[in-house]
Amino acid sequence: MSRTVDLDPLGEVGKLTATVRDRAPEVEAARRLPPDLAAAFAEAGLFGLCVPQSLGGLEAEAGVLFRVIEDMSAADGSAGWCLMIGATTGVLAPLLPEAGAKEIYGTDPDVVTGGVLAPRGTARAVDGGYRVSGRWPFASGSQHCAWLTGGCIDEDGDFRMAFFPAADVEIIDTWNVSGLRGTGSHDMAVEDVFVPSDRSVALLTATPSESGPLYRFPIFGILGLSVAAVSLGIARAAIEELTRLATKKTPTMSAQRLADRGATQADVGRATAALLAARAFFRDETASAWERATTGDDFDLEQRARLRLAAVHAARTAADVVDTMYDLGGGTSIYSSSPLQRQFRDVHAVTQHIVVAPATYELGGKVLLGVEADTFML
Repeated sequence: MSRTVDLDPLGEVGKLTATVRDRAPEVEAARRLPPDLAAAFAEAGLFGLCVPQSLGGLEAEAGVLFRVIEDMSAADGSAGWCLMIGATTGVLAPLLPEAGAKEIYGTDPDVVTGGVLAPRGTARAVDGGYRVSGRWPFASGSQHCAWLTGGCIDEDGDFRMAFFPAADVEIIDTWNVSGLRGTGSHDMAVEDVFVPSDRSVALLTATPSESGPLYRFPIFGILGLSVAAVSLGIARAAIEELTRLATKKTPTMSAQRLADRGATQADVGRATAALLAARAFFRDETASAWERATTGDDFDLEQRARLRLAAVHAARTAADVVDTMYDLGGGTSIYSSSPLQRQFRDVHAVTQHIVVAPATYELGGKVLLGVEADTFML
């Protein structure tokens, strides 16, 4: 069970990215992460980035988690997204009762978990646990998960996460979309499934059994920054792809290569500066929050708000950067053979996630201005 603890996650992701990049069209066509790639991610310990070391996981630093997600997303947005979902679900492990945590995460170091945070289910208390029913859209990576979790509202109105063995969950083929097509984010559903108390957790009130800084880091901060890390990787790849294209392409009605045109040079310069600036804000807030988590100090609302602002700013800036690269590519960008068209679609799928929605700017602004706000997702 200690195999994954000794792995270097940045080194492991580096070994996989060339293969993932080459297989990106296959991932998109299959509308899921192929089983052998999912197994390779698991064997590399990447799905265990947020699982406690006591359960055989990596319990990585937040900055390492986000960098791994970004690097994989630069190879392929869908693969990065699947990695992000599988990895971040592990932050629930120390919130579960000990028996449930060991059952789900402690018996197989390669276990893959996923699910949906949104409380689309109901949990009715019964002897020994809950009877759960619900249907959840956007169950990314569900086809390669051994366990799936869904957000529920119980009879007391509490927000509860329930874990189900994959065999208890119906996967409904709904994932026909424009971007992140390879994530297999179908609907999942259960009907009156019994969930023992050890396999459920009151998300907002449970105290983690582990004392490491990863589990003191705000959970919505981890989710928001992880989603944004996917965008950062996609944008980085788009700049690299446009750079390759620009050195070879001479646009119609032009005597100059794309790379030799002043407008191209200025747009690439501005886009690169914008992306690096957004990443710097992202990493600065991550480092500041990690330091606070390491010292054990409580997070005030302002710091939580800055984490969420760093995430939404990174995601939105990354989308703008991809738009610029797509435009610069001209007619070449629209062909299915061009990575730019997939990067364009993928990054705009990421921006639709609630944790990086434009309303996050308003929430952060309210906190910074001292205006009353609903801080549930901080």
